[in-house]
Amino acid sequence: MKIYDYKGKKNVCGERVRQARVLQHLTQSELAARLQIEEVILERDSISRIEAGTRFVADFELLVLAKVLRVEPTWLLDAGAEM
Repeated sequence: MKIYDYKGKKNVCGERVRQARVLQHLTQSELAARLQIEEVILERDSISRIEAGTRFVADFELLVLAKVLRVEPTWLLDAGAEM
């Protein structure tokens, strides 16, 4: 499968994932643990790569990230909007 870049990144939600995680005082490991409870298995290094924009994010991962972080999926995709 070919993974395309958008403005040099493999996802558009990484910055927002980090922002929501930090505002909730969660470590990357804690976020990974919450995702695993929801049956999305991501390790801490995967969270790091998502936040850095070097890992592709599947649609089902985006939905569960939004649920765990208690934000709307569209907010994760809109890097220009306020939380």
